[in-house]
Amino acid sequence: MIEARHLRVLRAVAATGSFSAAARELGCTQPAVSQQMKALEASAGTPLLVRTGREMRLTQAGEALVRHASGILAGLTAAEEEIAAIAGLRAGRVRLVSFPSGSSTLVPRALAALRAAHPGTRVSLVEAEPPRSVEMLREGDCDVALAFRYSATGTEWDDLVVRPLLTDRLVGLVPEGHRLAESDAVAIGDLAEESWIAGCPRCRRQLVEVCEEAGFTPRIDFATDDYPAVIGLVGAGLGVAVLPELALESVRPKGSRTVTVEPAVQRQIVALTLPDLAQVPSVAATLNHLTSASAAR
Repeated sequence: MIEARHLRVLRAVAATGSFSAAARELGCTQPAVSQQMKALEASAGTPLLVRTGREMRLTQAGEALVRHASGILAGLTAAEEEIAAIAGLRAGRVRLVSFPSGSSTLVPRALAALRAAHPGTRVSLVEAEPPRSVEMLREGDCDVALAFRYSATGTEWDDLVVRPLLTDRLVGLVPEGHRLAESDAVAIGDLAEESWIAGCPRCRRQLVEVCEEAGFTPRIDFATDDYPAVIGLVGAGLGVAVLPELALESVRPKGSRTVTVEPAVQRQIVALTLPDLAQVPSVAATLNHLTSASAAR
């Protein structure tokens, strides 16, 4: 019989490529990983790994088992949590992953309300941007993912439970004393000749697309995904930027002014979970409190 603990070890070996690296990730010893992999191969009745020098390569059977492992482990987590609730333990665990501006605004209010209502529920938080956060959810490494997308259409989340939270508009940020600092609204094309501050290539994709639609490619002189750093660079007069309104809520933009940018660019903020996990009381409560925190902004 295949055991869940063996599946977790197999997934770690597949992700890291070696027994020693998997042992470090799991917090155990290399011999323990080797022993559990032998037990799993015995249960499966076929080799799951091919040892090539210092690295491990999955066999076809190993690839198939890893492919099913995430769903199996997520289902087991859902089963354990629901059974605990039914048994009257009034306890639960929620693993939340969020993008940084969500962690500093929506998450604190939601988790404070969750703890007040359900003091026995344990919550952990790690940060990751989509699409990595969505991958973590599908891989069974979290229970709820706070994520965003710029288009409300598409099928990339069709296998997930999607809880819409709010619509977050992007705003322009210019230095104080800038020629457009006192403007009510600024066309994105009016910033065509400016020096820009933006995130990594993936994070700034939406900005570049909007600028190109306006007929120019932004000259990005400073690249950082850290919103306080962006605000500091703008405040020092080193360029302009476009940031989500949510990112400005917990940071005081010294030396800079916000301006409305046209055409409007908005992102949809959502909470995601797996269908099985949505039935778990602690996960459902977390979704509800995230919804309330968003409505209270």
